[in-house]
Amino acid sequence: MTIITVAAVGITAVLLASQLKGMKGEYGFYLSAGAGLFILFYGVQKLEGILRVVKEIQESIRLNPVYFSTLMKMVGITYIGEFASGICKDNGYSFLGSQIEIFGKLSILAVSAPVVLALLRTLERFME
Repeated sequence: MTIITVAAVGITAVLLASQLKGMKGEYGFYLSAGAGLFILFYGVQKLEGILRVVKEIQESIRLNPVYFSTLMKMVGITYIGEFASGICKDNGYSFLGSQIEIFGKLSILAVSAPVVLALLRTLERFME
């Protein structure tokens, strides 16, 4: 599948959900959430190929694996948080969507804190 297929799925789901909104609003939500999940899982499959290439780069430049895993966690948190937040906001629950975004940002901060500390320690060594 390509971006054209994913775009077609998204546009079709939106058009059908718009039609269903007048009759049964919840069916439109289910349809758009299902299309969103389809696109989410398709995107995750695309990430597998990218991860292989990035791992090869990591091995060739001898980067600490902790940094790579931290980066991947941050990408995952962002992707899932934005997806969940978007669903909430699209269905009129902006407050809940904003709370998910804040929690995602705090989670990224928590995951990245050890990397920031390692960077500061490295800078300290260079300053001495």
